[in-house]
Formats: sequence, C-alpha cells, structure tokens
Amino acid sequence: MYVCSCFGITEQQVRQHADDGACTPRQIASACKAGTDCGSCVRRIQALLGRGACPRRELADQGESDVLAPDVTLIPASAAARERAAA
Repeated sequence: MYVCSCFGITEQQVRQHADDGACTPRQIASACKAGTDCGSCVRRIQALLGRGACPRRELADQGESDVLAPDVTLIPASAAARERAAA
C-alpha cells in the first residue's frame, strides 16, 4: 500500500528504511523524500515507525547527549530561556 503518493513510496519501503536505521519522519524523508511535498503522509509514517521502534530515539528521550552528537549538551528549556533573556 502506498504511504506517499507524491513520490510513490510504499509501506514496505518505509519499513525498510526504518530497518536500515531511520527513526523519524525526517530521516525517512532524507532517505526517500516521503513527506516532503504535500505532507499528508507524515502521520502515517509516524504510525509505521511507532514510538518504541528506535533505540537511539529512546536514549535521546532520556537525555543521553552522546547519541545526538558528541558536542551537544541538553539544556533544560528554563535555563535556555534565562540565557536568551540575559543576552
């Protein structure tokens, strides 16, 4: 079944990209362009990916900064807002 009719991307293709490591709709879009034209398929892509499908995303949700990038530090929103206000 087609997920993205703009680019002819099927559920099977989305699942294959997920198996290859794509964890988010943005990563799926980078792999095959699905979701980058009209956007009507993004929710279906999210549903296919599922919430717990990506161990890297689960680590990022827990605040493990090394899965994002070695030099990225997670700052709580309130601290970031204080930094902007002080600048």
